[in-house]
Amino acid sequence: MQRLQRFAEEASARFAAVPIGTAAGYRHRARLAVRGRAASPKLGLFQAGTHRIVDIPACLVHHPRINAVADAVKAAVRESGFSPYADGPHRGLIRYVQVMLDAAAEHVQLVVVTNSDVPEDVSALWPLLQDRLGASLQGLFWNGHPTRDNAVLGSHWQRIAGEPALGETICGTRVFFPPDAFAQNNPAVYRQIVAQVGSWVPDGSDLVEFYAGVGAIGLSQSTRARSVVFNELGEGSLRGLSMGIEALPKAAASRTRIHSGRAGEHANLVAQATTVVVDPPRKGLDTELLDALCEAPPRLQTLIYLSCGPEAWMEEARRLQPVLPLREVIVHDLFPWTGHVEVLARFAR
Repeated sequence: MQRLQRFAEEASARFAAVPIGTAAGYRHRARLAVRGRAASPKLGLFQAGTHRIVDIPACLVHHPRINAVADAVKAAVRESGFSPYADGPHRGLIRYVQVMLDAAAEHVQLVVVTNSDVPEDVSALWPLLQDRLGASLQGLFWNGHPTRDNAVLGSHWQRIAGEPALGETICGTRVFFPPDAFAQNNPAVYRQIVAQVGSWVPDGSDLVEFYAGVGAIGLSQSTRARSVVFNELGEGSLRGLSMGIEALPKAAASRTRIHSGRAGEHANLVAQATTVVVDPPRKGLDTELLDALCEAPPRLQTLIYLSCGPEAWMEEARRLQPVLPLREVIVHDLFPWTGHVEVLARFAR
């Protein structure tokens, strides 16, 4: 935090740190390992550097609804008799669960990851989960992950029940999250970020959003911008983004376009923009995109950068400042109880 403040001050940029909001029960998305025995399953996280599970039946950072879903999964596993996964011998069926809630925590999206090629291997589990979760279950999904590796999700998917995506409203716009799309864990703070970005986007912008995910930022600006172009790589996020565009008013939807693939492959889009928004992974921007921004044409007036990797961001900001001076830096704490912060920055001519 102090390094970021010094960096901003040296650039004569405004610096602010948003106070921590709710520090308990803030997490609306969780991926939990399932281990133990069928008669006494455990759901939780691995101890650092091991596959020894720590059962977390009442995790304080999870929204209480996630803990309730974990209890329902345990009960269904016990009743079905399906064995949890064992890493050493690569045996057992139930490997992980992914739980996602909407912002109001009224609806639940649940993914069950199994050590199998087909969902029929655990077919007795589905009615048990549907019965326990009832009307709150937005969507129930199977993910098949039969290979021996450390990834959480496999490549096989099937929707068992419910809707294909969890939908919610962010800054007045409908946004959709399929189970394989990226979603922030802290919806309350993320809404603050989207609103702040919106306050920095000039009316009538030709907006390009790189690493757009399901498009929450760009979709929320679609009625104000002259055009909105999205770039995204992930298949699940692209499906959610398409659903979000379909839910827009026709006039706003007609002003949008999607370019799928790596951000670096579409760096030429910078030349079309008056405003660019980027939200890259921790390692930072694709090299080609950073180069295009550092050579930004005069038409580009504003760059808004949301970074989950402050070290990479500072290195890139040093390159960007001669062309696009740094004006504001706002630090958000998306993960209370950790040392991680998200940097939201505005560069402008």
